[in-house]
Amino acid sequence: MKRIMVVGISAGVGKSTFAKELGELLNIDVYHLDRFFWKPGWNQASLEEFSQRQKEVAVEENWIIEGNYRTTIDIRIRRADTLIYLELPLLTCLYRVFKRWWNNRGGTRWDLGEGCEEKLDFDFLKFIITTYYPRKKKMRKLMDEFQEGESERKVIVLKDKKEIHSFLERVRLQSDDEEYAGNEVRSK
Repeated sequence: MKRIMVVGISAGVGKSTFAKELGELLNIDVYHLDRFFWKPGWNQASLEEFSQRQKEVAVEENWIIEGNYRTTIDIRIRRADTLIYLELPLLTCLYRVFKRWWNNRGGTRWDLGEGCEEKLDFDFLKFIITTYYPRKKKMRKLMDEFQEGESERKVIVLKDKKEIHSFLERVRLQSDDEEYAGNEVRSK
């Protein structure tokens, strides 16, 4: 696991937090696509700018890139060796979105671009609800395509909080073993 894509079923599934924890364990830089996409005042980056930022990261030897953004997913897929997919129940995702809004209201989250004050509106909630189930099918297809003809590529599916915590604990133990054995975990 050197070039890792973290994707998920929905906003609120925990992609950003998971990627941050995984990056700390593996000593690999984490890039949040929302930071590339959103400019101050919730203005969108151009497709060219958004793509270019990802291309600059994708050529690096080690990275974790977190976020879905289907329009530019090919940039990440070409170089990734691991795809980690998070899928929690819709109600859990909605609860987390509300909690995130409440905890960050009036400020900008660490995984967003500067000047994007936390907000929650009907359109965003509608987007989460209406895309949740159709996205399951799209994500299955994405995972199949990711591994197609590439036996060394890994797909890891984590479908509940227990699986997520267990996976991170296994990575933590493996990292501890490697450090103990004198093998440095390398990063950029």
